[in-house]
Amino acid sequence: MAVASSSDVLILALGVVLAAVYLFRDQLFAASKPKSVPVTASKASNGSGNPRDFVAKMKEGKKRIVIFYGSQTGTAEEYAIRLAKEAKQKFGLASLVCDPEEYDFENLDQVPEDCCVFFVMATYGEGEPTDNAVTLCQNLSDDSFEFSNGEHKLPGLKYVVFGLGNRTYEHYNLIARNVDADLQKMGATRIGERGEGDDDRSMEEDYLEWKDGMWEEFARVMGVEEGQGADSPDFVVTEVSEHPPEKVYLGELSARALTRSKGIHDAKNPYPAPITVARELFAPGGDRNCIHVELNTENSGITYQHGDHVGVWPSNPEVEVERLLRALGLYEKKDTVINIESLDPALAKVPFPVPTTYVTVLRHYIDISAVAGRQILGVLSKFAPTPEAEAFLKNLSANKEEYNNIVTHGCLKLGEVLQVAAGNDIKATPGPENTTAWNIPFDIIVSSIPRLQPRYYSISSSPKLYPHSIHVTCVVLKYESIENSLVKTRWVYGTGSNFLLNLKFAAEGQQSPLVDSEENPDKVFFPKYAVEGPRGAYKSETTYKVPIHVRRSTFRLPTNPKSPVIMIGPGTGVAPFRGFVQERVAMARRTIEKNGPEGLADWGNIRLYYGCRSSKQDFLYSEEWPEYAKELHGKFTMRCAFSRETFKPDGSKIYVQDLLWEDREAIADAILNGRGYIYVCGDARNMAKSVEETFCRILGEAKGGSAEVEGAAEVKLLKERSRFLSDVWS
Repeated sequence: MAVASSSDVLILALGVVLAAVYLFRDQLFAASKPKSVPVTASKASNGSGNPRDFVAKMKEGKKRIVIFYGSQTGTAEEYAIRLAKEAKQKFGLASLVCDPEEYDFENLDQVPEDCCVFFVMATYGEGEPTDNAVTLCQNLSDDSFEFSNGEHKLPGLKYVVFGLGNRTYEHYNLIARNVDADLQKMGATRIGERGEGDDDRSMEEDYLEWKDGMWEEFARVMGVEEGQGADSPDFVVTEVSEHPPEKVYLGELSARALTRSKGIHDAKNPYPAPITVARELFAPGGDRNCIHVELNTENSGITYQHGDHVGVWPSNPEVEVERLLRALGLYEKKDTVINIESLDPALAKVPFPVPTTYVTVLRHYIDISAVAGRQILGVLSKFAPTPEAEAFLKNLSANKEEYNNIVTHGCLKLGEVLQVAAGNDIKATPGPENTTAWNIPFDIIVSSIPRLQPRYYSISSSPKLYPHSIHVTCVVLKYESIENSLVKTRWVYGTGSNFLLNLKFAAEGQQSPLVDSEENPDKVFFPKYAVEGPRGAYKSETTYKVPIHVRRSTFRLPTNPKSPVIMIGPGTGVAPFRGFVQERVAMARRTIEKNGPEGLADWGNIRLYYGCRSSKQDFLYSEEWPEYAKELHGKFTMRCAFSRETFKPDGSKIYVQDLLWEDREAIADAILNGRGYIYVCGDARNMAKSVEETFCRILGEAKGGSAEVEGAAEVKLLKERSRFLSDVWS
C-alpha cells in the first residue's frame, strides 16, 4: 500500500474546503449579496429591455416614424436620413432611422396607428436585397412567418416606399417593388406613390419629383400640418484651440489606423496595401489610359477569391479641396482642429471620425467631387455674398431645366457652382483674387454632402497564383462636359480612377502629363491628389500604398472543371475573367503534375469573348492569353472583336454578341447538353443587354422556338439556377 505524501494530503484537504464553500455558498454570502430589484412592466417595455425591439424604441423616444434602409454602398442610408430630416423640418416629427439587420420584425404589427414605417430599399446585383436587408425581405415575403398577432398579416400598418435602382439592369428596383407588393398583400396601406430612383438617369431628380407628392399625402393621412417643424442644424462644429496632435484625424479612416494598431482590415478599417507593380496597359500615343496595379497584402490578414471586388478609398483632387476651402472662406484656417457633435445622434450620426480639420474633411471624408445636388443649392442661397448670387442659386434649385443645363451638363461640383454664382472664373487656379468667400456654416456642408465612398473594382487575379497580391485593372475615366451659356466644354475626371493614375505616376517617379496641347488651354493637367496620405501613411520611402478592403462576391467559377464556361467581358470587363482563367491554370498545373495532360481530357472548355477597339492599342493582357492557352492544353478558347479593325460585310462594327452568334451551335451545345455556365462582365447599358438578347436567340433557335418565348424562358431558368451570372455596371 502506497503512503500518501504531505502534498497529496494538502490538495485533498483544499478540495474538501472548496466543496463545502460551494454547497453552503448562499448562507455564507447572503449578507453581502444585494437584494434583487424586480423589473417593472414599464422598464421591461422600453427600448432598454430588448435592443432589437424598434417599436419599444419608437415609443420611448416618442417617434412617429421609423425608417428602414437596405443599403450596400451607403446611398439608401443617406436618403433615409434625408427623409427623417424633412419630416422633422416640415412637421416637427421625430424619426427612428434603422439598419434592419439590427432589429427583429415579429412586432411589426404592433406599430401604433398614428405612426408610419418607411422602407428605403436598394436593389443589388441580380435583383437581390442588400446584405443588411436579406432577413427583412424574407420575413415580409414568407407566408409562414408570423407576427405577434399569430398571422402573416399587417392590417392598419401605414407605410412609404422609395426604391433605389438602375434602369440598365434587368431587375430594376425589384426589391422596392417586392416590399410594396408583400405589404399590400398583408393588408398594409401605402401612403403616396411608390418612389423609384434611377441611378442611370438621376437618382436625385427622381427623389425630388417623388417626395413632394408623397409628403402631401402623408400630411393628409397622418393628420399633420406642414410648418410645425423648423430648420435646425444636425451638427455643432466647434474649433478646438488645444488638442494633442497625435489624436487628431488627418484622413485616417478608423481609430486603429490613427493609432497604427493591428486589427481586422475591412470596410471600417481599410488596409494600406503597398503597390508592387503599376503599369500602363494601353499602347503609348493614345488618348486614353488603363492601368494595371498589383497590391501586396502579405501579413495583412486579407484574403480573397476569384471574382471578388476590391474597394479603393480615394481622396478628392487637390484643386477641388482648395476651391471649396476658398469658397467657404476657410483657406487661411484650413488646418484648424474642429470637433463635430450631433444634435440628434438617432437622426444624424457624425459621418467621419473626429476631431479633425477643415481641410481633412474636404480632402478625405466628404464627396466634394460629385455634381452638386439641386436641393442643397436652395439651402445655400440664403448665405450668398450678393443678391445676384442668391437669385442664381434659387433659380437653379427651383428650375429643373436650368439646373440640368448649367450644373448637370456642365458637370459642376459644389465649389464650382459657388464660383459661377459669384461670377468667378472656374478655369483659373482657385485663389483669393478669383474665388468669392461665402459665409456658409460648416455644419451645413457636413450635413448636405455625402460621405466619400470607396470605388469598387473586379479583382483581376486568382489567389491560387497570387495568394498575397490583389490585381486591379482600371480604365481611367475622363470625358468632356456639354457646353452651356455659362460653362464651356472642359474635361471631367473620375475620382477613383484618377486617384489610382496619380499613384501610378508617383510609383514610377513621374509627373502627371498634359492632357492636351497649348492650342486648348482649358484642358491642361490631370488632377493631382495627396497620394502620400495622412501623416505620410501611404508612402514608405519610395513605395506608395493604397487603402483597400475586399468585398465578397458570388461571381464564381463552377467547382467542377468538367462544366463548360462561357465568359463575355469586353474592355475592362475582362478583369475578373483574367482571375477565372488563372484559377483554372492553377488547377490544371496540379492536375497535370499528378496525372499528366490526360488529366484534363474530360474538362469542359472555357470560352472567353473579348472586345476592344484595336489589337494594337487597347487589347488588355494580349501577351498573357496565349500562355494561359498553352497551360490549359486546348481547353481555353479566346475570341476577340476589334471594333475598329474588323467589320461586317455591310461595313458595320463587330462586337462580342456577333461572335457569340457565329458560335451559336457550340454555345447551345455547351449550355443545353454540357450544363455550362455563362458569365457577363462590363457595361450594363448596352453590351449586357445585347449579349442577353443574343443568348435568347441562340437558345430559342436550339429549342426550335423563338428568342422571345423559348429563349427567354431558358435564360430565366439559367439565372434561377445560378448558371447565368452578371457583374455589370452603368
